[in-house]
Amino acid sequence: MPKYVYDFTEGNKDLKDLLGGKGANLAEMTNIGLPVPPGFTITTEACRHYLGHGGMPEGLEGEIGEHLAALEARMGKRLGQADDPLLVSVRSGAKFSMPGMMETVLNIGLNDDSVLGLAKQSGNDRFAWDSYRRLIQMFGKTVLDIDGELFEDAMDDLKGEREDTELDAADLQRLVETFKGIVRECTGRDFPADPREQMDLAVKAVFDSWNAPRAILYRRQERIPADLGTAVNVVAMVFGNMGPDSGTGVAFTRDPGSGRQGVYGDYLRNAQGEDVVAGIRNTVPLQELETINPQAYRELLDIMATLERHYRDLCDIEFTIERGKLWMLQTRVGKRTAAAAFCIATQLVDEGLIDMDEAVTRVTGDQLAQLMFPRFAATAGDHRLTTGMNASPGAAAGRAVFSSERAVELAGQGEAVILVRRETNPDDLAGMIAAHGVLTSRGGKTSHAAVVARGMGKTCVCGAEELEVDPHARRFTAPGGVVVNEGDVISIDGGTGAVYLGEVPVTASPVAKYFEGEPAEDELVQAVDRIMTHADSVRRLAVWANADTPEDAARARRYGAQGIGLCRTEHMFLGERRRLVEDLILAATPEERQAALDALEPLQTGDFTGIFAAMRGLPVTIRLIDPPLHEFLPDLTDLAVKVALAGDGADDRDRRLLEEVKRLHEQNPMLGLRGVRLGLTIPGLFAMQVRAIAAAARQVEDARAEIMIPLAGAVQELEIVREEAERILAEAGVAAAIGTMIEVPRAALTAGQIAEAAEFFSFGTNDLTQMTWGFSRDDVESAFFGKYLDLGVFGVSPFESIDREGVGRLMRIAVEEGRRARPDLKIGICGEHGGDPDSVHFCHEIGLDYVSCSPFRIPVARLEAGRAALTCAQSDTR
Repeated sequence: MPKYVYDFTEGNKDLKDLLGGKGANLAEMTNIGLPVPPGFTITTEACRHYLGHGGMPEGLEGEIGEHLAALEARMGKRLGQADDPLLVSVRSGAKFSMPGMMETVLNIGLNDDSVLGLAKQSGNDRFAWDSYRRLIQMFGKTVLDIDGELFEDAMDDLKGEREDTELDAADLQRLVETFKGIVRECTGRDFPADPREQMDLAVKAVFDSWNAPRAILYRRQERIPADLGTAVNVVAMVFGNMGPDSGTGVAFTRDPGSGRQGVYGDYLRNAQGEDVVAGIRNTVPLQELETINPQAYRELLDIMATLERHYRDLCDIEFTIERGKLWMLQTRVGKRTAAAAFCIATQLVDEGLIDMDEAVTRVTGDQLAQLMFPRFAATAGDHRLTTGMNASPGAAAGRAVFSSERAVELAGQGEAVILVRRETNPDDLAGMIAAHGVLTSRGGKTSHAAVVARGMGKTCVCGAEELEVDPHARRFTAPGGVVVNEGDVISIDGGTGAVYLGEVPVTASPVAKYFEGEPAEDELVQAVDRIMTHADSVRRLAVWANADTPEDAARARRYGAQGIGLCRTEHMFLGERRRLVEDLILAATPEERQAALDALEPLQTGDFTGIFAAMRGLPVTIRLIDPPLHEFLPDLTDLAVKVALAGDGADDRDRRLLEEVKRLHEQNPMLGLRGVRLGLTIPGLFAMQVRAIAAAARQVEDARAEIMIPLAGAVQELEIVREEAERILAEAGVAAAIGTMIEVPRAALTAGQIAEAAEFFSFGTNDLTQMTWGFSRDDVESAFFGKYLDLGVFGVSPFESIDREGVGRLMRIAVEEGRRARPDLKIGICGEHGGDPDSVHFCHEIGLDYVSCSPFRIPVARLEAGRAALTCAQSDTR
């Protein structure tokens, strides 16, 4: 029978799969001698069994009983003992940090008898009744699924204008009776008085919270697997709400916003942990603890240094001080902003804690992309409303909204929104995802809003205390009486904490300027430079660009592209040239067709000459025309209306165009006359393009042309086009590799045959995904992808990240069979997936030679190619 329960003395930090992150780290802190309250962890395996079978696994109840008895013996008192009760917390803890997404219940073991014993033992009636009301409130909301606002409203009614800390024992005793009445009214039963029943129900509630809507949404956002389950930690309670010599706080060993070293965190006297995270009461900076309790402060600093050396990373710490005694409740590798991630990684290298290989794996391509986004260029003329805490950097502007539901609604209509709340809670997650930024009037850098926003890379300003937020009236009032209503545009700067009325202009970020060629001067850009340099030195994958113009090619080269993997020639037939394509389609004789091609050829030659010049000495892969010809013709309905309205006076050319548009009209153009099929059915079209490529290559010294034939599904198609192209290139005296895009499933399945006629493959994963799934991307993304994501059919859209099991399997087959037929076959990818971090790792794993992506994504692909070389598997960094 599996072991389902582990004492803190039995685990360690490497058992996160089994004990969850919190349980593994509590065990690790226990083992290295830090002051951790005793307790035990119920494994993720137990959770998976419970969720899969609808009940607890056999033997679990007995194991929990044995560990509870051992805990009681160690503490010298029983759970809920009337005269001196042992109280415990029941806390969630998954492998990956999911802040606030699952449940926690504190003060388990209190009832009408044990609250009196707690009061007597502590000598503090107020503390005892405050702990009891917290238990009923948390248990009612978390375990019994009672609307939390009922408890909050009852407390507000009792408080009036007073603060929480101004309520006395008699007030809190009355509040307990009110809360018990709410439980009775909402559930039809009394609040459970049996301590073991309280604990068992709380454990089940934590297990159930793994599948709460907000937890599912968070996992999808962070790409956390849905089948991991959560562990449950049962911990002896220590109390931060016993008086002014007690308190609770959150600390970071470095600034999670910037990476700067120092003392960062929040502290709240006479409070329990949820008060800090919820942001209900504003905290004081952690440095003030030095004045409040010098001994505990010094001990905390020593522990922070110990943990950072032990974990070799930024640590996020939760602690409680009970009557002057410091206790550690949690540590984990802390979430941080993108800027902090790069700075901390290089700082740790300089301190000798990690090497550059590990520094590269400590950052991600998504974080690098965040650093390349624009920043505000605020001027004296901008209307600054206030300044809060710079909780998560970035520049965000949008319409102010005051509820999560409204944020989702307007974002779905294409509006940019800023979610404004007094404080956020886990139920606001959907709105936080939908919003461009988050603004709260309460809470600090460790509040729910700050922690979640940093984890998502979302701009956030917290604790803007000068704002009076009225969510019911859907407005806030700023200093000077300025009222901002829902729908008004505001801008927030997560780097400075500034909040502006209206839309503030933006400027390029220092990191984007660095990639454009400006010197690395500040700490962040220097950190990016060091990590990118090392990533480039270790990666095996080359990084090429998708670029159709000389300007795009030049930018790609500045960003580090080693070639062009996709130059789309169809973009060169738009605008004023569209009429030449119409002439080609309307040609009634071979002579007219050739005249149209002759008119297009010098234009194509000029296009290619500019791109070859920008990429001099680097390969340029030019895809012959791919889309169906009707895309270059007028819209069928518009043209039909024009001809009908003109009647007998309709232009002859319009009449002929209408006939051709009707003739070329297809029910499913994606599967129709396009790609190689065009080259085989319209004489001279591909030949004209090859002649233009050859002419351009002759004009540019050290031009390295590659010709890519699109949409081939059979080797015979490729052989016919290749034969003609080779003849033209030979006549021009130009050498160019000839290959094909693998975007039809049949091409992947017959790659061994196709490789005999191709010198390179490039996976066109956009079309390959469409054809493998049977999806028309333009139709299905708005039709049912959202539902598929909700149902778990997709963890992420297959158009965002390669579907490894389906599309990825075809790619593996093509790589294996292609290289078996032609060992020197060069293989890359030029679909949009080429810049997706997970897809870059997959391309490394299956042995591709290069990835090709848009110029902006080139730095991301370079970094991820380096990370892939060092990890050879998807990183667990989230």
